[in-house]
Amino acid sequence: MKKILISLLVIYSHQLSAQSPEYAENKAKKLAKESPFTKIINRELPATIVYEDDEIIAFVPLRKQAPVHYLIVPKKRILTINNLQEEDVKVIGQMHLVAKRLALKEGISETGYRLSINTNEDSGQSVFHLHMHLLGGMKLGPMVEQTYREERE
Repeated sequence: MKKILISLLVIYSHQLSAQSPEYAENKAKKLAKESPFTKIINRELPATIVYEDDEIIAFVPLRKQAPVHYLIVPKKRILTINNLQEEDVKVIGQMHLVAKRLALKEGISETGYRLSINTNEDSGQSVFHLHMHLLGGMKLGPMVEQTYREERE
């Protein structure tokens, strides 16, 4: 039992130190408040809403990164992909179906589009309310720089 507790402590302490102190502090501050997406859902902040149903809302972000750029957000606040529960599987699938419909509506379903969900520091997650970016309407290029090469023996 003691070995199990020590192992859990080591794993937990590693997870705590996996993020930079600055990011962890900023994240903690944001988690203590209502997310800006919840404020959009509750109509406390303005947004150009392009889709909404009982579980999902989609809108134009403040800083568009492509001619077609929407955020697809579950109305239930899920902090990150790491916080998904079995009960959230349906809403994640629904997010993808909404993305497909919006891509078709925008005329990019055949030319191509990207779906992206950022999780924590290394991906650049800054809003801790799970959301999917739908990006398209132009050639998007590689997702990451192509300079990374894993050494092969």
